Amino acid sequence: MNARETAWRVFATELNSTTLEIKATEEKQPSYIVTPLGAKINRVLIAGVMTEKENIGSEEEPMWKARIQDVSGSFFINVGRFQPEASAAIADIEIPSFVAAVGRVRTYTTDDQRVFVSVRPEHIVPIDESVRNEWILETAKSTWKRLKDTKKVLGMGDATEQDLIKAGMSPTEAFGITYALDNYGQMPDSTLYLKTIQAALRMLLPDRNVDLGFPEDYSDEPDEIEIPEGEGGNGNNAAQLEDMILRLLEELDTDGKGAPREELERRAEAEGISSIELEEVSNTLMDKGLVYEPNLRYLKRI
Repeated sequence: MNARETAWRVFATELNSTTLEIKATEEKQPSYIVTPLGAKINRVLIAGVMTEKENIGSEEEPMWKARIQDVSGSFFINVGRFQPEASAAIADIEIPSFVAAVGRVRTYTTDDQRVFVSVRPEHIVPIDESVRNEWILETAKSTWKRLKDTKKVLGMGDATEQDLIKAGMSPTEAFGITYALDNYGQMPDSTLYLKTIQAALRMLLPDRNVDLGFPEDYSDEPDEIEIPEGEGGNGNNAAQLEDMILRLLEELDTDGKGAPREELERRAEAEGISSIELEEVSNTLMDKGLVYEPNLRYLKRI
């Protein structure tokens, strides 16, 4: 019997950037995806806010599609009749809710060769905000480690998997990073992942001025993330803007559907908040899991 695969913690940005798949060649052999940062994944542990769910099957044979939003983007999940426990759980989950899910990854390649990654949960459970925040912290740490390991491998020249294992990496890490570099063809865009880590730390440490800087040359990055002790110069103003937008969202949500964006823009402008500021604050609140978009015309507080 094959041992159960480790469930990786990855942000939506890394999972959705993946285009590499290692397909099983034998029956009961697992398939994998390999992310740009070298995570060789069969199963994932994800957490965030479930913002949408839809039963596209029937009451007798439900088939659920749902979206889970983390600090960086959205995971897309599919639950069918072969996941009865997850199917029963998702039916009872209210929208929006904090949830965690463990499941296998699946890929779909379109006719124009675009690759989409989804998760098929084995288990999905409601959680509280503290559990979600713990997942964010651990996922930020593991993402940072993969970034550092990838930079380290590039600095080693033509290192083999055995060289990396001797240098302290696990066989899975050594294979994943070398396979990613060989097939993606270059160092992944570190800015994408640094921005995700920065957004995660800002959510967890709202009173700190967390700024990683995003230099073009990743080799100039420090070996460890330094979190400044002081608060940002505009931190109070940003917090006030967020409070104002949250208040407006509550006032304008008169029917439970959310606040109409057009009316929100008019009210925000009347309070001296520009459309650009409103968009920036709205994105920040969505990143923090405090609001979500039921559809493109509404914004709703969680």
